[in-house]
Amino acid sequence: MNRVDQCFADLKSANKKALIPYITGGDPKPDATVDLMHGLVESGADLIELGVPFSDPMADGPTIQLACERALAHNTSLRDVLGMVKTFREKDMKTPVVLMGYLNPIEVMGYELFASQAVAAGVDGVLIVDMPPEESTEFSNVISGHDLKMIYLMAPTTPDARATTICEHGSGYLYYVSVKGVTGSAALDVDDVKANLDRIRSKTDLPLGVGFGIKDGATAAAVAKISDAVIVGSALVKCIENNPDDVSTARTQLMAILSEMRSAMDAVA
Repeated sequence: MNRVDQCFADLKSANKKALIPYITGGDPKPDATVDLMHGLVESGADLIELGVPFSDPMADGPTIQLACERALAHNTSLRDVLGMVKTFREKDMKTPVVLMGYLNPIEVMGYELFASQAVAAGVDGVLIVDMPPEESTEFSNVISGHDLKMIYLMAPTTPDARATTICEHGSGYLYYVSVKGVTGSAALDVDDVKANLDRIRSKTDLPLGVGFGIKDGATAAAVAKISDAVIVGSALVKCIENNPDDVSTARTQLMAILSEMRSAMDAVA
């Protein structure tokens, strides 16, 4: 069984919700990423979304844009990120890792080579922000042929017909964007999120994760009550932004944020 499926099955049996942190591979420098990933797991992460740095991260707000810039300043490539996952797997064979990013680096590598190297490194799924299901047939066929999960985004503005298409093509889990905007957005209307999740649940049995606008234990707990997974990125990446030359302090701070979220989520389970 793919690690993503196993993770959600185990959490369901334990009556827990998934905590899914995001960091950008290579931020603030390539040799820090694997240690940060282990820190995420130590502080309660169930699954890790690892960003592949890209020069035009159009779905991301300033915090993650700057993370990509810091990583690219060290020439961090897709191959480097795959190497980070491979190193992570030397100590952790359980925690699922999903690569999150944009299509261009994968196009350059080639679908088949990317998929085979991703599996060899220990990747479990991909979330390609600019790859809509209507255009992903070739790519998703290659991905599914390697037992990798194809995770799609869904927004508050997604109409019913397209929501159905996304549900039919997705696997692993669905990533519901809780606000209209880019990553790092502050506003979060939990009632509106719940209404949209109820609508989506009528179309799929896939776990529903919610991201954007989650920044502390209170927001994580509120989202955990209505979803299957809480996804947090900018609040953690901000710790690295504030301490680019002190990875130890950044690690301590992001672990504290994640631990608070884990405790708050478990308290409302």
